[in-house]
This record gives sequence, C-alpha cells and structure tokens, in this order.
Amino acid sequence: MPGLNEVLAKKSRGEKIVMLTAYDYSLAVLLEKAGVDIILVGDSLANVVLGLEATSQVGMAVMLHHTQAVLRGVKSAPVVADMPFDAYQPEGSDALKNAEAFMAAGCAAVKVEWFGRCLEVVAVLVKAGVPVIGHVGLTPQTVEQLGGFKVQGRTDVAAEAIREQSRKLEQAGCVAVVLECVPEGLARQITAELHIPVIGIGAGKYCDGQVLVVNDMLGLYDRKTPKFVKKYADIGAEVVEAVKCYKKEVEEGVFPGPQQTFL
Repeated sequence: MPGLNEVLAKKSRGEKIVMLTAYDYSLAVLLEKAGVDIILVGDSLANVVLGLEATSQVGMAVMLHHTQAVLRGVKSAPVVADMPFDAYQPEGSDALKNAEAFMAAGCAAVKVEWFGRCLEVVAVLVKAGVPVIGHVGLTPQTVEQLGGFKVQGRTDVAAEAIREQSRKLEQAGCVAVVLECVPEGLARQITAELHIPVIGIGAGKYCDGQVLVVNDMLGLYDRKTPKFVKKYADIGAEVVEAVKCYKKEVEEGVFPGPQQTFL
C-alpha cells in the first residue's frame, strides 16, 4: 500500500484520490481491504458515533481514542486525523502538542479547518514537520459563523475568499486541501489553480479526489443526509432486520440451537 506522499502524487498522474472516514478498528480493516487511499478519522464522529449536535463538541481525548482504534486496524493505508476544535482553535490552545500526539500515534497527517488564525497554526505545525491538510468552504466546526449548513462561495466575493484561503494554505505548506460544499465551477477553478490535491465533499466531480462520511454512504446514520451524499448501501436497514430475526428466534426458543451449544 502506498504512503501519503505517493497517494497525493496521484494529482500529477491524473488519478483520483479516494478518502473515507472511519472511527473504529472493524471498519478501518474493511476500508483498507477495499483499497481506500486515505482513511480520515473525522470529527464527524461527534454526530454519527456519539450522537452530538456539533463537531465542535468532540474533544482531543475522544478524537485520539478513536484514532488509535482506527490505526490498530490499518496495516499501511495513510490515516489522517481531524484536529478537533478545542485542539487548535481557541486562544492558547497547544496546537503543536496536540498535532504531535496524533503523529506519535501513527497518523500520516492532521487536518485543520479554516478559521481566523488558521495560517498561524498551519505555519507552526509545518515548521515542526507535521503534514497538514487544510479544509475550506463549509467548515462544520465554525458553521454558525457561515450562516448554517449551506453551500458556500455562491457570490463573487465569497468565491474569491475561498480561492484565496486555498492559495494561502498551499503557500503555508499544506499537503492537500479539502473543499466542502461549494459550486462545482468554483471547485474546478481551485483544483486547476493549486499544485496540491483538492479533495472534494459536495464540490463536484472535478476535484482531485473525493471524501464522504462512511456512515452516510452506508446508510448507518438516521438523521439528515446531505444532498451530496450517495448511499451505496442501506446497512442500517439490514441491521434492523437481522436484529428482528435474532429477537424472534430468542423469544421462540430457536436460538441458540444445537450448532451454538456446547455438549
């Protein structure tokens, strides 16, 4: 399996980069078997795993805990960890110490969302040798400041701001940029302008790669599914039917049967 640098080099070869989230050992094993290029331990675990309302509600300790679980299931695929809100955005946060904790666990890079001091934080991490992936467009950790979960960059002014943020992240030393929930034309323009890979989520087909929350694309999350998600399976429904069958067999005395019984 290739390392992060080789995966990111797919841009220069015109090959698409495939990224998915994982939050535990079992799913990480399956994603690597399926050949996913990069596994992202997303702070979306706040929503799809912990049932919280906002990604900003998950902290460093929880993110590191889940990252370690994912790393136990991965043999060689690059694992990237989201830096949670409290790890780098509040004033006085020890961003480098927290990023180095992810790297010490075995991550190939960390991901940071754009905010007021983003370039300052990126500069510190890059100087210390921490590979950083930026995130612009819709940034869930600070979504309230963007007017909620909606497409970003629709006006000329907003589009230029996102383009500028992307350029500045590349100049600051980011190895890639995640571009979330922007018009396809803007994403195409940014992808052509940057020398580093642009990985889209709700940003159309012209990005260098794509990322989705795995619980969304597998039908494992029962709340609102974003428009940009394609459900490739409805495993949630299958789980419900399997549990109903188990319940029925237990109630009727069918399970456990002879094959599940020690004599």
